[in-house]
Amino acid sequence: VVRSSSLLEDSLGSSFAGKYKSLFVANQGTKQERLSALTNAIVDVYASVFGPDPLEYRRERGLLDFNEEMAILIQEVVGRKVGRYFFPAFAGVAFSRNEFRWSPRIRRTDGIVRIVAGLGTRAVDRVGDDYPVLVSPGQPGLRVNISPEDSLRYSQKYVDVIHLESRRFESVSFEKIIQETGLSFPALAQIISIYRDGQLMPPMGSMIDMKEGIPLITFTNLIERSPFISEIKAMLTILEKEIGVPVDIEFACDGDVHKPYLLQCRPQSMSLGALTMPVPTNIPVSDQIFSAHRYVTSGQIFDVEYLVYVDPSEYDNIGSVDELIQVGRVIGELNARLPHQKFILMGPGRWGSRGDIKLGVRVTYSDINNTAMLVEIARKKKDYVPELSFGTHFFQDLVEANIRYLPLYPDDSSVVFNEEFLKTAANSLRRIVPTAKNLEHIVRLIHIPKIMDGATFAVIM
Repeated sequence: VVRSSSLLEDSLGSSFAGKYKSLFVANQGTKQERLSALTNAIVDVYASVFGPDPLEYRRERGLLDFNEEMAILIQEVVGRKVGRYFFPAFAGVAFSRNEFRWSPRIRRTDGIVRIVAGLGTRAVDRVGDDYPVLVSPGQPGLRVNISPEDSLRYSQKYVDVIHLESRRFESVSFEKIIQETGLSFPALAQIISIYRDGQLMPPMGSMIDMKEGIPLITFTNLIERSPFISEIKAMLTILEKEIGVPVDIEFACDGDVHKPYLLQCRPQSMSLGALTMPVPTNIPVSDQIFSAHRYVTSGQIFDVEYLVYVDPSEYDNIGSVDELIQVGRVIGELNARLPHQKFILMGPGRWGSRGDIKLGVRVTYSDINNTAMLVEIARKKKDYVPELSFGTHFFQDLVEANIRYLPLYPDDSSVVFNEEFLKTAANSLRRIVPTAKNLEHIVRLIHIPKIMDGATFAVIM
């Protein structure tokens, strides 16, 4: 893998995580073909310095005039050859502090691990059609997916590999890889459970009969019956103590769960001003736009003037990819034209996901960096729950930019979701982005002071 190593990367408060390219090189063919592939990758990594995301990231932090000097790191990929593919048994990222707790029993100091089978790219990027396994090393028994049905629905379906014949990085379905490689998949007994008759059964010993049910990636044996999680916890504790700040690491394992590889360590991005204050109880329901009680972090936002609402049902009805992409472009224009951190973005599914554009508005960091808050709306009728974004480069961007994040479940009867207000309030989109009038039924820009006699919007979490 050819990776960037710049002077600006991995500093406290500006990690540049994911801003510059990392490219896998299969290293197959003649010496000349291998050299050509390597030099092309090096050129691509250098060229990524001039991409819109890193330039916007540098501008925000007053680093545009800094002489950005880039070195190139050529790093051996952890893994092994399995059939036509090369990949590690599993890989991922881990953080010594947990900013995104799914249970009140999880403490911030319990940390978090985000783990996937195969290459760790699915752990550091938000992927539209897949889910990693999340574990808190301090509370490994508190899982995100509790029921077998949840594990079936929200398990990892694709594995990122290096295809040695096409010489390319590829995403291959786990089902296909298992059909091709069978029990030669490294550390398979640590990775899968068998789903059968509504029950999940992790393999006992090395004997695995995958014809008895559906193999799902759960990492049950790795988490409950191996030293891996305790080793990661010890690694995070030692690194945080020696470096003096919370840390963020990348790891991989070629199949020997007793010997994980530490690939990278850097200071963890931490949110600012995440104070705890009581949620007011005297606000009339008529003055509430939404409420939530799942996956809520701490924080407050005041004096919000605009709500940008991407209507989930209208977005789902879009028939062309061009129009879906246009929605993302309009969000980028609003981000550039609205006052800094005086607006929040609300929309369906996963903001910034890589993959199926129907699952969420396609945006990059430079399209959302001025917002005060990002809200993901999950409708039960879509058979979908937003995958927790913690640990992705996208989430790190939100933390560093002090952008709050919240998933909303409007079909939950115990929450407030004032959809009528969001759908019927006056739409100011055409005034700010005149070219977007054809999208007014999808993207709604609500100017709160204008329609509420000078009032502004606040969020208390």
